[in-house]
Amino acid sequence: MSDREWMRLAIDLAVENVRSGRGGPFGAVVVKDGQVIGRGVNSVTATTDPTAHAEVMAIREACRAVGGFQLEGCVLYSSCEPCPMCLGAIYWARPATFYFAATREDAALAGFDDDLIYRQLQLRPEERLIPGYRLSADTGEDPFVAWAQSPQRIAY
Repeated sequence: MSDREWMRLAIDLAVENVRSGRGGPFGAVVVKDGQVIGRGVNSVTATTDPTAHAEVMAIREACRAVGGFQLEGCVLYSSCEPCPMCLGAIYWARPATFYFAATREDAALAGFDDDLIYRQLQLRPEERLIPGYRLSADTGEDPFVAWAQSPQRIAY
């Protein structure tokens, strides 16, 4: 199949998801060696899980299929430009490339506006609408020291 045909599959998943009433207008597929190894649709409301975006769901399924947490040699097709969370998941999974159909501006016109998050990421944590503050503990082992010393450490 061509890139456009794989994209059509992701878009069809998104449309079916809306028509079924199960979730939002987002679909994604992960392809490796000409085979779909992961599919996902937006399941946020159906699962009451704010991380259940189409790309994340497809990445989870694809990682189970390959038996690892990286998707080397894979291509992800998404019905829409990934939100910041999904973009982060894509970078962590490391597929060879990804394609998207609709833009984040298209999504904003439909009421899915990620621009706030994109703008918030440019601010210092304490300046954000949901502020974040560094709070270090006086006791306990430093998790990064433990990680650096761990013989079970797996680099990623």
